[in-house]
Amino acid sequence: MEPLGPALGAAAACLLLLLLLLLGRRARGHGQLPPGPWALPLLGNLLQLDLAFRKLSEKYGPVFMLRLGSAPVVVLFGYDVVREVLVSRSEEFTDRGRFPSAEKDNKDLGLFMSNGETWLQTRRFALATLRDFGVGRRDIEEHIQEETGLLLQRLAESRGQPLNPGVLLSAAVGNAICRILFGKRFGYSDPEYLHVLRLLAENFLLESSIAGQLYNMLPSLMDLLPGPHQTFFRNNNFIQDFLARKIAEHEATAHFDAPQDFTDAFLRKIEQVEKGNPRTVFTRENMMVTLFDMLAAGTESTSISIRYCLMVLLEHPAVAEKMQEEIERVMGRERLPALRDRAAMPYTDAVIHEAQRCLDFVPLGFIRTVRQDTQLRGFTIPKGCTIYPVLSSALQDPQHFRNPEVFDPGHFLDETGAFRKNEAFLPFSAGKRMCLGESLARAQLFLFLTAILQRFRLRLPPGVARVDLRPAVSGILNVPRPVELCFCPR
Repeated sequence: MEPLGPALGAAAACLLLLLLLLLGRRARGHGQLPPGPWALPLLGNLLQLDLAFRKLSEKYGPVFMLRLGSAPVVVLFGYDVVREVLVSRSEEFTDRGRFPSAEKDNKDLGLFMSNGETWLQTRRFALATLRDFGVGRRDIEEHIQEETGLLLQRLAESRGQPLNPGVLLSAAVGNAICRILFGKRFGYSDPEYLHVLRLLAENFLLESSIAGQLYNMLPSLMDLLPGPHQTFFRNNNFIQDFLARKIAEHEATAHFDAPQDFTDAFLRKIEQVEKGNPRTVFTRENMMVTLFDMLAAGTESTSISIRYCLMVLLEHPAVAEKMQEEIERVMGRERLPALRDRAAMPYTDAVIHEAQRCLDFVPLGFIRTVRQDTQLRGFTIPKGCTIYPVLSSALQDPQHFRNPEVFDPGHFLDETGAFRKNEAFLPFSAGKRMCLGESLARAQLFLFLTAILQRFRLRLPPGVARVDLRPAVSGILNVPRPVELCFCPR
């Protein structure tokens, strides 16, 4: 190789010195940044994302930094640091990070992507209104039990033949939140309702697909390109049109004196309480996004969890049999399950918790950001930096689950067989941003699942040897594969 000429060598030396000065200024400006693997220009660590976070944490510790494109991302790995950020220091890490696929339609409104006063007031209103319409009380339990009876009838109509229960479970689960949002349930054959459910399910897959992940990393470029990510936004538009029609129906028959549902209550808030206030967060736009967020979160996430529980029980027939023995001992085969039964059914409760743990539905945790330079574990997290509080690392923490890679209901049982809480069980996240529908989701998981096992034995279709529990996609969400089951009357 020819030696560098004097001029070229001097230029190279100057460039190297400039680079070192810039790196030194960056380090002094931000203090000691978290460690992490080398990042390529422009691409960052995109080509290294197949590296397991666990391996990176073993090398760099529980707080390390990656770059997705040019954007810095701090990854928090392990129950202790995840809980520290989500709970102990929630004020510093409350803000939602950038999520371009959601931002495009949400516009910093609603419950999921909003921050600051918009998030605070919308969440406070949503929590109070959910309580007003029965969440956490006997009212909502009665609605779920009614829906359970209708679901069991539809499952019985399959007569033990192979059935993909995905849409049917979504319809049953979705009706609980629809009663709250719109004051009505929808029939299992309602074409518009079923289409909305299919679009929601498709979007959960698309958001975690390769195209969806690329969109969230390179939105400006992906907006110019065709692909599945464009289907995601078309689906959102249809769902928004559906919600707009429901809002218009409510406006025509609004019950401002005595709201009949969440939509009525929001309209009353807009018209009677906040009208004339130019700075209010209670606007029609915020109502639309809030309804969208609640419909999506209250339908697909819980129905996916129930479906995954059924899949796990097919893979572990001894566990299913033991659950059915407990169900029969506590409630028999005639009356529908009730939430009061849960305290007498520790094994069933443990199985449901363990299935949620293994599903690991939101593996990375929903992203956060920091408003200002923040110290964490001896490192400086720069202002505006994206934070991934990896919920997987809590749900699979070997300090809290003795066999984290194995499905084992014993993770939630003590030596006497009583149910035992585990502080690292964080499927709904934790702190101020935790899922506000947790109590509704837990009620539906218990009531629907126990009722199904009370009336049916689960079987695989003829010729199928086992269920594939690996996710269909794994990204923002872990979404199970579609599956056919046989619901055989007991």
